[in-house]
Amino acid sequence: MSTLQRIALIFTVIGAINWGLIGFFQFDLIAAIFGGADTIISRIIFGIVGISGLINLGLVFKPSEELGTNPEVRDVR
Repeated sequence: MSTLQRIALIFTVIGAINWGLIGFFQFDLIAAIFGGADTIISRIIFGIVGISGLINLGLVFKPSEELGTNPEVRDVR
């Protein structure tokens, strides 16, 4: 996994946590931290999270060998 994909994965997880908070508690953490959903910094973060999701979409279609996991090779101890 490349460095870009790792950074994108971190932002995707941040976005997932934020959406979970919105869904369960109606609390937008990003908006609360940065002064509202309409501030420029919040919109930039929302945009970065969206782009990160698109970058990570490529991980869905990668063969498992490229991801470092091979279901055919198992360490049985």
